Amino acid sequence: MLKIGHRGAKGFEPENTLISFQKALDLKVDGIELDVHLSLDDELIVIHDETIDRTTNGNGFVKTLSLSELKAFRINNEHEIPTLIEVLDLVNQNCLVNIELKSYETAEKIVVLIEKYVSEKNWKYNQFIVSSFDWNALQQVRFLSEEIHIGVLTETDLDLALAFAKFIQARSIHPHFHLLNKENVSKIQSKGIHVFPWTINEPEDIEKIKQYNINGIITDFPDRI
Repeated sequence: MLKIGHRGAKGFEPENTLISFQKALDLKVDGIELDVHLSLDDELIVIHDETIDRTTNGNGFVKTLSLSELKAFRINNEHEIPTLIEVLDLVNQNCLVNIELKSYETAEKIVVLIEKYVSEKNWKYNQFIVSSFDWNALQQVRFLSEEIHIGVLTETDLDLALAFAKFIQARSIHPHFHLLNKENVSKIQSKGIHVFPWTINEPEDIEKIKQYNINGIITDFPDRI
């Protein structure tokens, strides 16, 4: 069962920062999960929200700010907003990277970047998962690449997610953990699709979900798995 750090190790360090991803690596995760938006100048920026308001000392939409402008702001008055390239170079193949696309516009850029890391830096396709709630973005990823591993995110309809996952030949489904029981996990896995629920933090929830024989857990506290 894979231990996947949510936005790094969000329970310990500020989410989606290099220090958070390093903490996840220190906790011996099998994978990290992160979120990407595009900047004004089309750089892949690791940040959850479409604005920088909640997590930094600035404000404004990510897509209206250039990389250099975004780099001027600070998370907890200390940390820079990282680019995806910075995170991948930090990880350096020490765990898999689950990239959540927050907008359709990121799909093509992600495919190009993953292809580059596979062809030039000896990464493997199975060291990446591209996930999204925007299923059109996932369809675009699959249209551009048959090799990239896709994860279908859902917090509502597991059956619909399974049908779509089969349609685009996704490798995994990433459901909200409240949707799961032993039967539907087994049903999904019988189709050759992995189950990576999110975001499971409480020890009693972790123990309950483990009994369903899921393939991995996405959590803010990787040390609890």
